[in-house]
Amino acid sequence: MAIRKTFSKSFKIEAVRLLGLGEKPASQLAQELGIRRNQLYKWRDRIEGKGDAAFRGPGRAPASEESEIARLKRELERVREERNILKKAAAYFARDLP
Repeated sequence: MAIRKTFSKSFKIEAVRLLGLGEKPASQLAQELGIRRNQLYKWRDRIEGKGDAAFRGPGRAPASEESEIARLKRELERVREERNILKKAAAYFARDLP
């Protein structure tokens, strides 16, 4: 498994700036920077879409309270299903004992 590379915000912005200049093809620029060509396009789209809010930092954004509640409800439902299956299995095997 390959080690995941991380790049600074300034590196990404500079890479997108160089892409925008158009002096080199995207594939050549990506090769010189040591990244994939499609990554340049993803960074460009992110900058265009979010502006200064792009590349806030490493990791995912913290989950909102509503999404955390929804996740916990799904987990609770799964655990209840597992419990019910185990109850039925225990009753079935207890019935067959002499």
